[in-house]
Amino acid sequence: MSEPDFEALFRTAGVRGRLYAADIDSGREVGHGPDEPVPTASMFKVPLLVALCRQADAGLLDLSERVTVTAGDRVSGPTGLSAMLDDVTISLRDLAYLMIAVSDNTAADVLLGRVGCEAINTMLAGFGLDGTRVTQSARELLGSMAIDAGHPWPFVDPEDIARLSALDPARANRSTPRELAALFGMIWRDEAASEESCAWMRGVLNMQVWPHRLASGFPYDDVAVSGKTGTLPTLRSESGVVEYPDGRRYAVAVCTRSFSTALNQPRADAVIGTAARMAVDHLRR
Repeated sequence: MSEPDFEALFRTAGVRGRLYAADIDSGREVGHGPDEPVPTASMFKVPLLVALCRQADAGLLDLSERVTVTAGDRVSGPTGLSAMLDDVTISLRDLAYLMIAVSDNTAADVLLGRVGCEAINTMLAGFGLDGTRVTQSARELLGSMAIDAGHPWPFVDPEDIARLSALDPARANRSTPRELAALFGMIWRDEAASEESCAWMRGVLNMQVWPHRLASGFPYDDVAVSGKTGTLPTLRSESGVVEYPDGRRYAVAVCTRSFSTALNQPRADAVIGTAARMAVDHLRR
C-alpha cells in the first residue's frame, strides 16, 4: 500500500511540512521527514507537563500548592494569566491546565521556574528522546524575537523572519515529529508518569480549545482529539492523539513552515488536520 503524497499536500497549502503518525498500541507508523529537527514553540509545554507530574509523583512538589502570580511574573500572550491585569492566586495544577488548554505563557514560565530545564532534559534523555530539549522559557523565546528583529511584534518582513533564532531548532526549544508523537504515546500508555498522572494529563490535553488544526481533520462526535499547538511567525504545528470509538488510537505530530509571512493563513492551519487525517486513514487500512 503506497503512502499518501504528503509533499504535494503541503506544497498546495503553501507550506513545508514534516509529519509522523503511529498506532500507539501496534507501533505501525507513517512519516514524512519524521526525524528532522523542528522548533517546538509552545509544544515545549508538553514535556514540562510530564516533568511536573513526575515530580509530583515523586513527592517533590504538591500540585494543590497555591502560588500568587504577580504583574512582574507576566509573560506576553493573548490568553490566560498573560492577559490578566491583577495578581492571581492559583494552584500548580490549575496553572498546568491553563498552560495546556489555552497555551498560557505566564502559567508555563511559573511552572518552568519550579521544575527547571535540567530536570526536563534529564527526563527526556531517560526516555531516549535525544532530539527533544527545553532550553528556554516562553519569556526568553518571545524576547529573543524582538532582539533578533530589532523591533517588537509583529514580525512579517522576510528579512526579520530569517533572523529569528526562535525558528532555528539548533538555538531554540526543539524536537522532531517522531519524538513529539512518541511522548504522547507514552502518556497514553501510562509510561510517562504514574497511571493517575497520565490519566490526568490525558484529560488536560483533551481540553485544548483550538479546533482549527489537528481536530479539523476529524470532525466526528465519536472521535476524540487531544493535543498541543505551537505557533511562531511562519510556524504552525500540533502534536497529539486521535482516538476512535473502536479503541484504536494514534499519536500524530505535524509541523509546518509557511512560504508566506502573513499572520493569518487558514490553509496552513487546515493542512495540519488534513495531513493528520490522511496519515491516520493510512494506518487504519
